[in-house]
Amino acid sequence: MRYINFESEPEISPDDFFMSEALKEARYALEEDEIPIGAIVTHGGKIIGRGHNLTERLNDVSAHAEMQALTAAANSMGGKYLQGCTLYVTMEPCVMCAGASYWFQVSRIVFGAYDVKLGFGRLNQKITHPKTVITGGIRENECSELVKNFFKSKRGKL
Repeated sequence: MRYINFESEPEISPDDFFMSEALKEARYALEEDEIPIGAIVTHGGKIIGRGHNLTERLNDVSAHAEMQALTAAANSMGGKYLQGCTLYVTMEPCVMCAGASYWFQVSRIVFGAYDVKLGFGRLNQKITHPKTVITGGIRENECSELVKNFFKSKRGKL
């Protein structure tokens, strides 16, 4: 595990850095012809869980990037709660993943692109844990373009 000293690298914020790590995961999904969404979980400045979409490979509609990263983080922490942890994900979580973050008691969710069709924010209800802080729009264009280009390429193959 790698610790980052952001005071010695002031040109990049922790959110930008960790979103770049989530984008790496999204690119792994793209290489596997999965919808390119990636997620990581951090605790104390280090990455403790990583994941990317595996719904096609596992033939499992619940194998979202967030679910993979949250499970890996819980295993790393040795418990089911992720208090003090941040979930970074390239796309606004869906209702299922936001609900899972509630049960994991994630302290913070940071996402890249907004998902107006399937994102949990469209419900106008707080379905995450009451203490969870939400930040959206980090590296939004880069995260959004990855998904848009994926679907454009799929439509071109039809």
